[in-house]
Amino acid sequence: MALLRALLRSARRSRTASRHGDAPPADDEVLLDAPDERLAPALVAAGRGEYEPAAKLLATTRDAAEWEDRDRYVRRLAAFARSRPEWAEQWHAGAPGDPDALLLRAQLAVDRCWASPARAELLLGVSPLVAAATEAEPGDPVPWRIALDHARGTRACHTGFERLWTEAVRRSPHHYGCHVAALRYLAATWHGSHGECLDFAESAAQDAPPGALVQALPAHAALACLGPGAGVPPERLDAAADRAIALSARYPAADPWPAEVRNLLAYVLVCLDRGSDALDQFRLTGPYVTSFPWDRVSDDPLGLFLRLREELPAGAGRPTRDGLIPSPRRPRSGSPTTTE
Repeated sequence: MALLRALLRSARRSRTASRHGDAPPADDEVLLDAPDERLAPALVAAGRGEYEPAAKLLATTRDAAEWEDRDRYVRRLAAFARSRPEWAEQWHAGAPGDPDALLLRAQLAVDRCWASPARAELLLGVSPLVAAATEAEPGDPVPWRIALDHARGTRACHTGFERLWTEAVRRSPHHYGCHVAALRYLAATWHGSHGECLDFAESAAQDAPPGALVQALPAHAALACLGPGAGVPPERLDAAADRAIALSARYPAADPWPAEVRNLLAYVLVCLDRGSDALDQFRLTGPYVTSFPWDRVSDDPLGLFLRLREELPAGAGRPTRDGLIPSPRRPRSGSPTTTE
């Protein structure tokens, strides 16, 4: 609880303002983890071994302080570089001090270590890369999100994590990625409890501007509290979902910006047996399906999304969860940003 109070105090001290189709598309129009119009050309170029478009994209987000986009893009670029690393290696070799190249290198290093059974030991070995990324651009919160994930993987003590969190929120008090990283650290499967996880999420959402993605943080916390024996009152989980519904309503249908939040919300609503509300989110998501959270329970996240969308009839009330979403299995260990 001491860590929880410290995290909340740090965020409040740095509080500032934050960024703010009727019918669902046919199955063959729905895309899994589709890049937006800015990321897609960078990925295509990376596939050809060219790093310049990725470098320009990350530099643009840094110059414009587009921290949420920057976070998303570096995670996607690092995921691509895990199987096609040549372009990223060439970039870093040609510009070893570039803050964007250092950011990508740190994210890629943490991702590679995360999948190993020797995760904690390997992560300690890449600490210098994470530190270099945090030092390269003083105002950037994204390296600190990577540092928070790194700290969770090394099972850092509460004092060490609190120090990193303070640095993160000083740069961007309502940065969604940093808040999710802290939420995961506080989860019962890591260093906290269901109660701490929800307390943190609810307080952060209360402090955030109405359109900030942090408004969906309680729904993210609810995801970790859905299993049997969690001991969380159902009305608290419903309130978390309602807050995320209000956030979703602020954005147009089929908008890629809140896509992951809407996918997460649809999953939570199905698990809460709120079929009609879930169906609304399936419609609002449009063609933008994200692997998370569906890959928690299925090796075919797109197939599960489409099956649920078909099996949740409009106006059916509370469908039976059995047969729709199987009980969540133990989260996968392949990525620090998709593991509860």
